[in-house]
Amino acid sequence: MTPHEQAEADLTAYGLGLPQTSLAHGWAMVRNLRVKDRPFAMIGDKAQPLDQLTIILKLPVSFEMVQDLWFVRESRGWYRQHDWVISHFGPDDDILGEMDTLKAWMRQSYRAVAGKTLARLIGEG
Repeated sequence: MTPHEQAEADLTAYGLGLPQTSLAHGWAMVRNLRVKDRPFAMIGDKAQPLDQLTIILKLPVSFEMVQDLWFVRESRGWYRQHDWVISHFGPDDDILGEMDTLKAWMRQSYRAVAGKTLARLIGEG
C-alpha cells in the first residue's frame, strides 16, 4: 500500500466516523463523503495513479488562508465561488505528514455542509 492509499483509507474512515455520513461514488474514481446526501469531501480523481491523491473540501473559514500552501491547487469557477479547496499530493509528496491538517479541514468541511445541529455534535476542535 502506498502512503497515498493509506492516507485515502485513513481519511475515508475518519470522515465516515462523523455523524450521519455515508460514502457514495462520484464520477470516475472519485469517492464522495456525504452528510445528509450532500458531499463534504471528494477524494480521488479520474485515472489517478496509486501514488497520487486529490482531496476537495469546503473551507469557508480558511479558504483564503490556505491558498499558498504547497499542496493546494488553484480552485476555479464553482469551486472557488463556493470556497472548495483542491489539495493534490504527487508521488514524492509527504501526504502522511499533512494528515492532521487534512482531518481538521475535513471537520471544517463537514461543519459547513452538515448544518448547525449536526455540527454541534463534533464541536469546534
